[in-house]
Amino acid sequence: MSLDIKDYSYDLPENLIADKPTRLRDHCRLLTLEKSTGKINHYHFFDIINLLGPNDVLVLNQSKVFPARLFGKKDTGGVIEVLLIHQIKSDTWLAISKPRPKIGQKVFFDHDLVGEILKSDSSNGQIEIKFNYKNNYFFQVLDKIGHTPLPPYIKSVQTEKTIRSEYQTVYAKPIGSAAAPTAGLHFTKKLLAQLKNKGVQIEYITLHVGLGTFQNLRPENLETKTLHSEFYEIKPAVAKRLNQARKNGKRIIAVGTTSVRTLESACNKKHLESGRNSTQIFIFPPYKFKFVDALITNFHLPESSLLMLVSAFATKEKIFNAYNQAVKNKYRFFSFGDAMFIY
Repeated sequence: MSLDIKDYSYDLPENLIADKPTRLRDHCRLLTLEKSTGKINHYHFFDIINLLGPNDVLVLNQSKVFPARLFGKKDTGGVIEVLLIHQIKSDTWLAISKPRPKIGQKVFFDHDLVGEILKSDSSNGQIEIKFNYKNNYFFQVLDKIGHTPLPPYIKSVQTEKTIRSEYQTVYAKPIGSAAAPTAGLHFTKKLLAQLKNKGVQIEYITLHVGLGTFQNLRPENLETKTLHSEFYEIKPAVAKRLNQARKNGKRIIAVGTTSVRTLESACNKKHLESGRNSTQIFIFPPYKFKFVDALITNFHLPESSLLMLVSAFATKEKIFNAYNQAVKNKYRFFSFGDAMFIY
């Protein structure tokens, strides 16, 4: 079956694109969609406490956003922007740069950070860059000179300190994401504690969100039916508890599309496998979900792989009807926007 990205287009008034989060994380709005009937209800996110119970398992992506955007100067004097994607070695990174430098060229940043270009791919703009600092000290310098990459549709002017606070989940731990797993932004520590006290099982996995999440789908994605590669990890104890929960008939609720992609990638014959791996999974209709029963997510961009994923989860017809209702009711869209609970 051929994929036509135009089938996943919709009109969105520009004023509904959220360029900053709600003042209180869990006070955003929440649209619920019952996937079997298409029934829609409207709540606030803090109402999730009344929608979940002891038979539910929340799976959250605990990857931490890091300031992956660097501005420096080439040895020729020209300004260069480098977006770090993935750490290859302790001192070497896969990155995207503008403009594209030549192999062997040196790039100079603040705090005496220097990078040397090892590879430069003209087809996708990716480079391999080796730095003179590594591991903990590199991240300390990055913390001082790096900028948090934001999606291009977020136009509001905010300080780096504010962005780092708002564009991070309250439970983020391992550094590695160039973009926040945004469905998790709505949870507060208090709300998570309340859910836990109610008997909801809470588990954490890791998928480091790559910069591909900001990029449009390319023809090769549609041809190969794969996406950009992203690293994930599921600890053995977590996999064991999730497999037991599934066996006991509990409802597995993925928080965010990154959690969905992790669980579906790691699932083999309805059994979740632990370990570190990478995934290029591209979920689109029709797709039979192997491990995930319900999904908490934001409202996604037109013609995006994420919109295709939620369409596979609840059918395209029901998702587009829900999006139409969201537009009519002036929900806020995208990374800093409101949430959906699809069950």
